[in-house]
Amino acid sequence: MCNNECDASTDELAHPPELMFDFEGRNPTTFWQSSSWNTFPKPLEVNITLSWNKTIELTDDIILTFESGRPEQMLLEKSLDYGKTWTPYQFYATDCLDAFTMEPKTVNELTQRTLLDIICTEDYSRGYVWKYDKTVRFEIKDRFALFAGPRLHNMASLYGQLDTTRNLRDFFTVTDLRIRLLKPATGATMVDENNLSRYFYAISDIKVQGRCKCNLHSNSCVFDKDKGKLGCECEHNTTGPDCGRCKRHYHGRPWSVGSYLPIPRGTANISHVCDNAMLLCQNGGTCHHHQRCHCAPGFKGVLCERTRCQVLGPCEEYPTAGQPSLHHPLLLVPPGLLLSLLLPLVVIWFC
Repeated sequence: MCNNECDASTDELAHPPELMFDFEGRNPTTFWQSSSWNTFPKPLEVNITLSWNKTIELTDDIILTFESGRPEQMLLEKSLDYGKTWTPYQFYATDCLDAFTMEPKTVNELTQRTLLDIICTEDYSRGYVWKYDKTVRFEIKDRFALFAGPRLHNMASLYGQLDTTRNLRDFFTVTDLRIRLLKPATGATMVDENNLSRYFYAISDIKVQGRCKCNLHSNSCVFDKDKGKLGCECEHNTTGPDCGRCKRHYHGRPWSVGSYLPIPRGTANISHVCDNAMLLCQNGGTCHHHQRCHCAPGFKGVLCERTRCQVLGPCEEYPTAGQPSLHHPLLLVPPGLLLSLLLPLVVIWFC
């Protein structure tokens, strides 16, 4: 611990933020360190914001490793809209009632019905410097266990809940995380004003484990060097940063998130563009091989949902009986042209 020797202007004594994310296991340990509490009694408050420019689904505990004492007051916040708005994730304090006017609670006291409650815990805020107890956690797996069992052996139960409960999915989803350090460890009931340099924050590691949110319409997420951000490689005729909408012309039914079930591959929620039994072709159109709607004269569109008459122009002309037209592609069309017309239509429509 460097105390008064920390100096951001000197390489040997600097402890910049990137040291929270470097390789662990070095000796001596590398860590970021804040300035000391030299402004006491004005609060020493520091915000650490993690942004991925991508929606992330958390899959394991968030773990912060402190090289100073663990903070006496701290707040973990999340954003779902790239930092525009923030909501609390969990409060941490040596005294929850005094710090946040909240009754202390542990994750083990949560139930399936209260899993989404925002709690204040005192489990991670006691102790100034402990060799084997430096971590502060946000417990993801303990919350998973409320549905999947203590050893996470019944993941089908958890996935079933994630499939059907959007609030539950959103709870484990973030675009950004913010760690608000509100009061450093003092190790005593009173602050020693003659030795303020000993009060600061120091973090050696932040671990956040998750996967790109692609709404189960992608098997991979890659870093685009040109755009400088992660992106889903969307499948099933979906598109968007999170595969969150149908591609153009793929609207046989409204877009839907994929399903986690059955394990392990899940279900993409495949849909054909039309189905006579479901009566998806509109205005008298008929479904042809589940691939396209054959529209009645006067209508057009994937599902024959639009009239051919235009508000700002005349109606299109239609052929009389026996007159060939490309509106009827099976009439007097050269074989090569027929193939080029039909090939783009022989697809399975997923969205």
